[in-house]
Amino acid sequence: QVQLVESGGGSVQAGGSLRLSCAASGYTYSRTCVGWFRQAPGKEREGVAVIWPADSSTLYADSVKGRFTISQDNAKNTVYLQMNSLKPEDTAMYYCATYPSNGGWCVLVSPLYNIWGQGTQVTVSS
Repeated sequence: QVQLVESGGGSVQAGGSLRLSCAASGYTYSRTCVGWFRQAPGKEREGVAVIWPADSSTLYADSVKGRFTISQDNAKNTVYLQMNSLKPEDTAMYYCATYPSNGGWCVLVSPLYNIWGQGTQVTVSS
């Protein structure tokens, strides 16, 4: 059974840091795009960052560039999202998701993603 499990969410003050983890079971990340998305109450889902584990290429939303870093540990079949300099507007439920890369660039278009985790809550207070 293919499954993604997120962890690492929590509550922090503005300026703080959190590291989210997304562990995969039932398959390997190497030929897929792995992305992080977030959704705040009353807002649309937003793509945050994506990585192609095959060559570690990454893409970030403008809103998180320079503050968030997506990375992978192939041995653990886990993708991470290091979030620094957190702002109250980063408060949301964060989800990891994946889709087959098919050799193309990885993009942050949520309908492409066919496997999703259950989400982990991040709350940033001012």
